Amino acid sequence: MGSATRSARESARTALTSAKGVTLATGEQLLAAARTIGSSPQLLSALSNPSSDAAGTSTLIDTVFAELSAPARDLLHGMAASRWSSGDDLLAGIEEIGIRAIAASATSSGTIEAELFEFGRAVTSDAELELAIGSKRGAAAEKLALVTSLLGRKASAQTIAIAGHLVQQPRGRRIGELVRSAATTVADSAGKGIATVTVAAPLTEAQRKNVAETIASRYGREHVINQVVDPALVGGVRVQVGDEVTDGSIAARLTELKLQLAG
Repeated sequence: MGSATRSARESARTALTSAKGVTLATGEQLLAAARTIGSSPQLLSALSNPSSDAAGTSTLIDTVFAELSAPARDLLHGMAASRWSSGDDLLAGIEEIGIRAIAASATSSGTIEAELFEFGRAVTSDAELELAIGSKRGAAAEKLALVTSLLGRKASAQTIAIAGHLVQQPRGRRIGELVRSAATTVADSAGKGIATVTVAAPLTEAQRKNVAETIASRYGREHVINQVVDPALVGGVRVQVGDEVTDGSIAARLTELKLQLAG
C-alpha cells in the first residue's frame, strides 16, 4: 500500500468516525457507489486522477450520485478529494468505509464476523457453489440472489449487505479472501482482531475463554474467535491470526517427530 493510499484511508476512517447520521443504508449506498464506479473505467479514472479539478470532481459526484443520502455523499466527496495511489486503491477505500459504516449499525458485537466466517466456510466447502459464486461469467444479480437465498433469515441484514456486495464486485479476489478481508475490517472497526482456532473437539466455554485471553495478551487486543473442529488434529490447538500460524496440535508434533526420525 502506497503512502498516499495509507493517508487517504486514515482520513476516510476519521471522517466516518465524526460523521453524523450514519446508518446501515449509508454503508449500503457506499458499496453501491463502489460498484457503479468500478463498472465504469471513465468514472473511476475521473475520480482517482490526482490532476483532476477538485470542483469538477465534486460536481461529478453530485450529478452521478444525486440519490445518495447526505452522509454517504459527504464521505464519498471526502474520499474522492483525497490522493490515492491508484484507482483500485480508491475502490478498496470506498468498500472499506462502506463495510465499516455497516458494521457500526450492528447492535451485537461479533455477530457479523461469525456469520461471514460461516458463510465463507459453507461456500468454500462446496465446489459447485464456490464456482457459481466465484465465476466471472455469472451475472451479478444471480450471485446476489444466490447469496440472499443462502443466508436468508439466518444472518443479519449487515452480513447480507456485505456478502451481497462482495460477490457482485470481487475485484479479482476469491471468495475466501473476500470474506476474510471483510470480517477483518468489521472486527477492526470495533478495535478487535480475528483468530481462527482449529481444535480436535469443540472447546468448552472455559477453554474458549482461556484461548481468547491468551491471544489477547499476545497481540495486545481482543480477538473474535472463529472455531474450526478438525478431528485429524488429534489434540492441542492451531491458531491463525492474519498470516501468522501457531500450530500446537498433536498432529503437528507427530509430523515433526517423524521428520526428525527420518532425518
